[in-house]
Amino acid sequence: MVCLGNICRSPLAEGILKSKVDTSKVTVDSAGTGHWHVGNSPDPRSIAVAKQNGIDISQQRGRQFSTQDFDTFDYIFVMDNSNKANVLQLARNEGDTKKVQLLLDFIFPNENVDVPDPYYGGTTGFDNVYKMIDEACEILVSKLSL
Repeated sequence: MVCLGNICRSPLAEGILKSKVDTSKVTVDSAGTGHWHVGNSPDPRSIAVAKQNGIDISQQRGRQFSTQDFDTFDYIFVMDNSNKANVLQLARNEGDTKKVQLLLDFIFPNENVDVPDPYYGGTTGFDNVYKMIDEACEILVSKLSL
């Protein structure tokens, strides 16, 4: 799960997906395309909305996406088109490129819909983002049989 800073959307996506899969069989992680928040906890508003929904993401720490992630993960889900472009710039080959997909493609196939960045908004934005990511992860789990 990849967003810009790895403190708002992708930590939520990591926590939500982890809550829906057997983590002894599926590895879920998150990263940001930027380096600003490496080592930081998720945004307190992301932690709060996750907690309201029974998910604890407070122990996650920000990290930056790297080319090694193409070797580590079978799927790379990005939160928006800007993140997708940044991740694709690091792709080394067609195999890497094929792993990258917008998360909301599961809800809006072929519409290139972004998960909005709630960072500069209030708590309502975080609630809305949580709902979008949760719905997309439900479909993801069913389609990939995770």
